[in-house]
Amino acid sequence: MQPEQARFLLNYLMAQVDDESGTTKKVLAAIPEDKTDYRPHPVAKTAMELAWHTASSDLWFLGGIIQGEFSMSEEEGKMPAEVASVADLVKFYDAKMGPLLTQAKALSDEQLLKPISFFGIMTQPAVTYLSFLLMHTIHHRGQLSTYLRAMGAKVPSVYGGSADEPFQPPA
Repeated sequence: MQPEQARFLLNYLMAQVDDESGTTKKVLAAIPEDKTDYRPHPVAKTAMELAWHTASSDLWFLGGIIQGEFSMSEEEGKMPAEVASVADLVKFYDAKMGPLLTQAKALSDEQLLKPISFFGIMTQPAVTYLSFLLMHTIHHRGQLSTYLRAMGAKVPSVYGGSADEPFQPPA
C-alpha cells in the first residue's frame, strides 16, 4: 500500500467512523434505564453488557490504531465505576470518542502504514483496521437495536427510518 492509498482510506473510512459514532450514541441512548438487565436469551449479553462492548470496542480499536498496537489487559474490557447508567455510558463514549477521532484523523502516513498484528491472527497496515472497527460496531449495534423493541423502547433511525423515527428527507 502506498501513502496516498493509506491517506485515501483514512479520509474515506474516518468520515464513516465519525458518522457511525453518532448513530451508535443514538442507539445506546435509546436503552431504557430500567431495562439494562434485559437479555433475549440466557446465553445473550444483557443490554448494558452489549452496549458497553459496542462502545468500548470503538474506543479500543481507535486507540490501538493510534498507538500502533492492539493489547488487551483485564482492566481494558471492564466497565469503569463511573459508568453506572445508560446516560453515563453515552457521556463516557462521547467524551472519549471525540478526542480519539481527532487523533486518528491526524495520523501520519508512516503511522497509517505501520503493520499491526491482531493478536497473531493477522497483520495489516493500521489504516485497514478502521474497516474492522466499522464492521464490528455495526454488527453489535444491530444486535443491540433488536433488543430495543423487545424492551419496549423506541428504535431510532439507523440507515433509514424506523417505526418510531420515520425517514424525513431534507426540506
